[in-house]
Amino acid sequence: MARVISVFLPTWPTDRLRRRVDSAPSAERPLITAGRIGNRRLVIAADAGALALGLHVGMPVSKAQALAPGLLIEAANPKGDAESLERLALWVVERVSPMVAVDPPDGLVIDSTGADHLHGGEAEMIDALLGRLLMSGVTARIAIADTWGAAHALARFAADPTYLADPGQTDAALAPLPLDALRLPPAVVSGLHDLGFSAIGDFLGQPRGPLTRRFGPELWRRLDQAFGDAAEPIVPLRPEGLIEVRRTFFEPIGAAETIARYIGKLVAALCAALEERGLGARRLDLMCHRVDNRTQAVRVGLAVPQRDPARLTRLLCDKIETIAPGFGIEIMTLAATLAEPLGATQVSSLDATGPDLSGLIDVLANRVGPRGIYRMAPVASDVPERSARRVAPLAEDTGAGWPDHWPRPSRLLRTPEPIETLALLPDHPPNWIAWRGIRHRIRRADGPERIFGEWWARDAEMIAVRDYFRIENEAGERYWIFRAGDGEDAATGSHRWFLHGVFG
Repeated sequence: MARVISVFLPTWPTDRLRRRVDSAPSAERPLITAGRIGNRRLVIAADAGALALGLHVGMPVSKAQALAPGLLIEAANPKGDAESLERLALWVVERVSPMVAVDPPDGLVIDSTGADHLHGGEAEMIDALLGRLLMSGVTARIAIADTWGAAHALARFAADPTYLADPGQTDAALAPLPLDALRLPPAVVSGLHDLGFSAIGDFLGQPRGPLTRRFGPELWRRLDQAFGDAAEPIVPLRPEGLIEVRRTFFEPIGAAETIARYIGKLVAALCAALEERGLGARRLDLMCHRVDNRTQAVRVGLAVPQRDPARLTRLLCDKIETIAPGFGIEIMTLAATLAEPLGATQVSSLDATGPDLSGLIDVLANRVGPRGIYRMAPVASDVPERSARRVAPLAEDTGAGWPDHWPRPSRLLRTPEPIETLALLPDHPPNWIAWRGIRHRIRRADGPERIFGEWWARDAEMIAVRDYFRIENEAGERYWIFRAGDGEDAATGSHRWFLHGVFG
């Protein structure tokens, strides 16, 4: 089943102005954009601060200035807003799905069918997208549903700030929404209100003939699009200079073997184009345009630049089971949406090179998602939970090393867990600990190892310390525990005990 994400940007024009590097307006003062409609100078867009003061789109600028002293006013620039929205869409293409289009004037639409597993699920996918937008200074509301029309309506009238409609439950999700959610002309909405219609659910079961004669076909076209009874194709935005190959079929294809054969032909043509430019693909997007005006998209990523036809064909063919050809595929396009320089290399049997793991990494990453494949790299920090970070499997060595002056546990807990214990202050190890409801009597202990807080990272760590001990219980199990504080001065820590790791 198709799944579509709608991203609503309610204050996009003012957010775009706030994000300017050279001349961004003051963040403390409310901001509007103004433009002329006829002879009147009206508010075209307003930020959250202006809206909170009672300003709204369409208000005369003179009235807005009277209501909000100190109001910042910028000239409206619809062309600049549209160009920036396209750039934002291309940014989303790289991070979420290859099927992204602009939904002017204040939104994006994303066909996320089959892409959620690469992000940990639909909820995690839209939460991550929302977080990235908020960190970039862009206010957004996001909804995901079965159709473009449904997601568009839910993003604007139900998301707070996200909304996830269950698959197959479009009717229930749309029924309580107002008529404005259907993208109808204002005159049609006003006429429907005069007839007593107030919500989308009021149309369910109504005869079409009388309403069509009065309001035209647009009403039912929008309803059918929202409920999935009429197609509303998403034409994806493609960046300039994209390396892309295309195949059009005289007769639509649908068999997996046929799809695989033409994938191989497209890959060969794409690799030839990449070689001419001295590039290798880091991401491939395969678009299968069906005869029913729907598009199936497949995306694969690579750990290092590649233009080996056999490897790329194998990765794409592994995804054929996710393609639903429907009544047939009439056009297939393959694009290298992310490419990097890849020069020719001379290989010698005398060179002592390690095994090439990129092929295995590519297969695993495209099955479980790129975030599921990583390795740990050291970070220059004495604080244990900050001394390692996740990096790409084939990332270059940074040169940092692991602390070797004291042994470290093979398993470090994500966060230290509190334990109950009895110990003499300030420097003695505990006689016993109780962790997760189990009491352990200590037979051996080594320590303390004192670790100071990083005062340059957080003011709260200016004088904070931890005293770590390696302990061993009666069964020979070894743990890494610490006391928060030096055991004398309460300002250095709470003097509570925690278990932080387990030795193998």
